[in-house]
Amino acid sequence: MMHGEYKIPGGKLVVVDLEQRDGRLHGVRVSGDFFLEPDTALGEINAALEGLPADSDETAIGDAIERRLGPDVHMYGITAQGVAVAVRRALGAEGTA
Repeated sequence: MMHGEYKIPGGKLVVVDLEQRDGRLHGVRVSGDFFLEPDTALGEINAALEGLPADSDETAIGDAIERRLGPDVHMYGITAQGVAVAVRRALGAEGTA
């Protein structure tokens, strides 16, 4: 299991645990001290990340999350880009944000 964390400036901590299988993200679990509305959005974030190519850059990861969530989801203390930084850190690549 790989583990990455990112404290969003002025925001909250986002934590990502995942595995890499055949060059893709697998078993992705996002957690942290942030809030989402509706609560089901966390499952949608995990689903958006599941199966993405492990070499996806932060922009591609953030875009995948935003596409999956849609306009009715509200994130408090995190951003899709912040989650992307944590994913890249879990994969051993330092995030840029």
